[in-house]
Amino acid sequence: MRRASVDPDALFHFSGPFPLLETAIVTLAALFAGCVDAIVGGGGLILVPALFSVFPNAPPATLLGTNKATGVWGTAWATRQFARRVQIPWSAMVPAALVAALGSLAGAWTLTLVSADGLRKALPIVLVAVLAYTLVRKDLGITHAPALRGRHQAAAAAAIGGVIGFYDGFFGPGAGSFFVFALVRLLGFDFLNASASAKLMNTATNLAALALLALKGHVWWHVAAVMAVANVTGSLIGTRLALKHGAGFVRVVFIGVVAALILKTGWDAFGR
Repeated sequence: MRRASVDPDALFHFSGPFPLLETAIVTLAALFAGCVDAIVGGGGLILVPALFSVFPNAPPATLLGTNKATGVWGTAWATRQFARRVQIPWSAMVPAALVAALGSLAGAWTLTLVSADGLRKALPIVLVAVLAYTLVRKDLGITHAPALRGRHQAAAAAAIGGVIGFYDGFFGPGAGSFFVFALVRLLGFDFLNASASAKLMNTATNLAALALLALKGHVWWHVAAVMAVANVTGSLIGTRLALKHGAGFVRVVFIGVVAALILKTGWDAFGR
C-alpha cells in the first residue's frame, strides 16, 4: 500500500493536519542521531536519510535546514555536558569555533558557484584511509597527550576549524567525525577530549549553516522543535555513555560511524 505523501507547502505554512506519524518517525530518528552525534559525530547519517525518506516531496534545502535546526541543540547540549567533566582548552577552541563558522559560510557560498561531484567521489576514499589508519594505530586516541600548547595549539585548532568548517558548509557528511579525527591525529587528543572539543566547533558550523538556511526560509520550525527535544535527550544519553566508558568506547563508536559513512558515501558516489 502506498503511503500518502505530506504536502510540503501545507506543512511549512502550518495549514492542514499536523503530520503526526511522519513527525513521530523523524523524532525517533532524531533521538538516535543525538546519541551518536554526542559520542563521536555522524548523527546526520541517521537523521538526514530519515527526513528524505519520510518527506520525499519536500525541498532538499528545507530538509537540510530542519536537520540543522534540530542537531544544533544536541551538539550545544553535548558541549555543555562535556565541559562539566572534560577540560576543554577554551582559549584554543573558541577561536577555532569562530573560524569553523566562517569556513562553513564560505563553503556554503562556494557550493553556489561550483559542483561538489568531485568531492562526492573522493570522500569514500578519504574515509577508507581514515578508518585504515585508525585500525592500524591501535593506540591512537587512547591517551590524552596534547602535542601543542598555547598559541601553537590555537593556530592548529583554527586551521582544523577552517578546513573542516569549509567542508561542512560545502558538502558536509561526517564533518563531526573529521573534527574528532583531526584533533586526535594532529593535536594528540584522546578520543574523549577530541569529541568534547569537536562538539564546540560542530555547534558553530551548524549555527552558521542554520542562519543561512533560515534566512532563506528553509526550516520547518514546528517539526524541528519536536525533534530537537528528542535530539537533546539522545545527546544526554550519548554524552553519559562517552563519559562513563571513556576514550576506548568513543574510539569503537568512531570506527563504527566511519565504516557506516564509507558505505553510505560509497553508495551515493558509485552505486546509483
